[in-house]
Amino acid sequence: MSARTLRETATCRTLTCQVTAVEDLSPDVFGVTLEGRAEAMQHAPGQYLELQLDESTWVPFSIASAEKGDGVIELHIQHWPERDNSARLRNLLQVANQLTLRLPSGECVVDPQSERPLLLIAAGTGFAQMKAIVEATLHDQPARPISLWWATREHRDLYAENLACEWAQRYPQVSFQAVTEFPLAEPLASGERIHHHQGRIDMVLEKAALTFSDYDVYLSGSPGMVYACMDILEAKGAISERVFSDVFAYAPRV
Repeated sequence: MSARTLRETATCRTLTCQVTAVEDLSPDVFGVTLEGRAEAMQHAPGQYLELQLDESTWVPFSIASAEKGDGVIELHIQHWPERDNSARLRNLLQVANQLTLRLPSGECVVDPQSERPLLLIAAGTGFAQMKAIVEATLHDQPARPISLWWATREHRDLYAENLACEWAQRYPQVSFQAVTEFPLAEPLASGERIHHHQGRIDMVLEKAALTFSDYDVYLSGSPGMVYACMDILEAKGAISERVFSDVFAYAPRV
């Protein structure tokens, strides 16, 4: 299944920004707020940036906030203590007031000309990319339907569960489908557009009583997760030109 990508909306820039906040979002995920010159920090919903660890090491992260014109960007970072780059980044954020980054990158951005319903499928911290897309769509296309599917291993990994539930409770065009491999520790918030499914995301999509021909689909996760979902989406009618993921650029399937 091929996929269409959208051209980047701006030339990639290298700049220095301020670290204004670092907070734990869960035991394994922390949020980082960066601030820089408003015109230099501009990006499209769905794009990512790269943080510099040293002269030769740049680490990519999805931008978790929609463009507001204020030079503020939010990141969601998975902390893996056993991985060198993760530990180095966490240590750097704890001591550095400034970071060097380059942005924007990525062609998996919202098509502002489309009015098709959005199907957003994220695994783990892939939620960050979808958060920016949801925020931008609610602001720019408030009538556009959004179906958010967020897959994690355990309940605690839904680190922004309250926000996702709030969207579904507040906006009638938004639904939230939580997918966990293990049972929930406690029920999700109540709401007719809030649902939980247990299992692996591709298998859950296969069992869903849905066809996907009408959707613009955005996928964020590992290559294995993205392509497993694509196989199901294709079998259930998704149009290849309306399926988008950064994975198509950095890990194309032969």
